[in-house]
Amino acid sequence: MSFFEKVENDIKAAMLSKEKERLEALRAVKAAFLLAKTEKGASDVLSEETELKVMQKLVKQRKESAEVYAQNGRQELADKELFEANVIAEYLPKQMSEAEIEAEIRKIAAAIGAAGPQDMGKMMKEARAQLNGKADGSVIAQKVKDVLASL
Repeated sequence: MSFFEKVENDIKAAMLSKEKERLEALRAVKAAFLLAKTEKGASDVLSEETELKVMQKLVKQRKESAEVYAQNGRQELADKELFEANVIAEYLPKQMSEAEIEAEIRKIAAAIGAAGPQDMGKMMKEARAQLNGKADGSVIAQKVKDVLASL
């Protein structure tokens, strides 16, 4: 079952159980999927990778919005955004810890024979391919920089 189908089923369940906030978050996911399907060059069926990217983007947007709301003293709006981010994050694979990410990046460095910061491009390409959906891109980039600096 694709993420799209799972979200649709969960929308129905949220409607039946009258979970207004959860329903709002799931409808946002469905809308983002429909937008991705109608983009130029997109097919009618989204790949699992594309669905993951869409949901990661939604979670990141919600967290950034919550941060801005909190800074401006609008905690009720920040809480709403964080709740939606948590609902959407339920569909994402379990995120790796920083120690697990660093261990994987060290394995990648050994596998491709990275020698220093000049291999950043190769490392990022391989790291993103292997850790896609399991870790945030900015964390991956920082860990790659740290590992390459220590070589």
